[in-house]
Amino acid sequence: MKKIAVIGSGFAGLTSAIELANLGYDVTVFEKNSQAGGRARKFDAEGFIFDMGPSWYWMPDVFEKFFHRHGKKIEDYYQLVKLDPGFSVVYGKNDAIEVPSSFDKLVDIFEGIESGSGSKLKKFMSKAETKYKIGMDSLVYKPSHSIFEFVNGKVLKGLFQLNVFTNFRSYVKKYFTNPKLTKLMEFPILFLGATPQNTPALYSLMNYSGLYQGTYYPMGGFHEIILGLSKLANEKGVKFKFSSNVEKISITSEKVNDITVNGKKINFDGVVAAADYNHVEQVLLEPKFRNYSNEYWDNREMAPSSLLFYVGLNKKLGNVKHHNLFFDEDFDEHAKEIYDDPQWPKKPLFYLSCPSITDPSVAPEGKENLMFLIPLAPGLKDTEDMRETYFKIILDRLHQLTGNKIEKDIIFKKSYCVNDFKSDYNAFKGNAYGLANTLRQTAVLKPAMRNKKVKNLYYTGQLTVPGPGVPPSIISGQIVANEIHKQLKKAS
Repeated sequence: MKKIAVIGSGFAGLTSAIELANLGYDVTVFEKNSQAGGRARKFDAEGFIFDMGPSWYWMPDVFEKFFHRHGKKIEDYYQLVKLDPGFSVVYGKNDAIEVPSSFDKLVDIFEGIESGSGSKLKKFMSKAETKYKIGMDSLVYKPSHSIFEFVNGKVLKGLFQLNVFTNFRSYVKKYFTNPKLTKLMEFPILFLGATPQNTPALYSLMNYSGLYQGTYYPMGGFHEIILGLSKLANEKGVKFKFSSNVEKISITSEKVNDITVNGKKINFDGVVAAADYNHVEQVLLEPKFRNYSNEYWDNREMAPSSLLFYVGLNKKLGNVKHHNLFFDEDFDEHAKEIYDDPQWPKKPLFYLSCPSITDPSVAPEGKENLMFLIPLAPGLKDTEDMRETYFKIILDRLHQLTGNKIEKDIIFKKSYCVNDFKSDYNAFKGNAYGLANTLRQTAVLKPAMRNKKVKNLYYTGQLTVPGPGVPPSIISGQIVANEIHKQLKKAS
């Protein structure tokens, strides 16, 4: 059996390991932290269970397809529930839209806000569904080595339906004019890595998933998915080495010869780098074996970093849902402060996750589990004083908008920001979400999945194809496994 090392145990690392083990390889996953999951790790404190990163479960078909590939079902590994409402968007005091799990009910809500918008939402969603199906069937599972991968009848036929060359802002405004509705439709863009004006309308496929397919939650927390994938990996014979820091990748005759882990050299026939792409290139490889220069990376447009607060509360909250988006301040101004003129936001939008509303297992009885998130420009100067300044801002806004005053009821608090993303994940500029999904960084224009100078070294995860987010990372792992398998099979 040929031996393959997978560096990193996030979603892309786990799915690539599972796929490669299924193909008959001897696979070892090396993780610098003490548990699997990457950004989707968890921690326990004071009886609370906190998911450290992802909390939105969209694109459920991607998860289903992956487990089905291995003769399994999601319910073999975790229990999934559909949230109703899926999420709430707060525009001001006593002014919110709760997005129902029923699309027909959402149509009625739109119609009640803006006359004629109900039927327009149906048209918008029909076209978004087309984009989603073309994207999932013909685009995202490609390795993007060449533009010719995308030259097929289905893609060419649907090219104009994909609206690749139309910006998201103008596309949404063809359908809706009410600012509440446009904010609701544009909100996923804030995390894709560009302003709505600079994001292709292709990404309305995200609206299809979030507003039509619905928002789900794995009971026990998002980390249950990681535990499920880890269990499947173990069933396939994958070995895990935790607290194992990969320090160097050694190349001989244009091939990986060995990797150095915690000071020890170990031989492998191939390597899948599921760690931060920039870190692998700039730190683990000699300059002559890198795909890209420092200058190249400095010129990439990054998706946001984040300031997060994990809070355990000694009481239950009212007037909030499981997922809450606070859009009471200027969306465009915050987006500019992330992407166009990077700085700490003056009046930030923020997100509040309260999973204990759905899941009593993540908090002690009578208490509440909270995660606050403010999207930020990557690379900002991160200090404890700045973190505390913003914590006070969001607590004041929470009180003003929902009536919940919580300062005196906090029994646990932990912050997490740019410096932590760098130290825990070697994240380039402390990014949280990878590369921006702009037209100039789509498909073949993303950092390449294969090393062009080393025959058996491949990259996967949110800095390469298909892009940022949990479902794309799951797909990225599948793609890279197939690509390194083809290369190793050809070489043997």
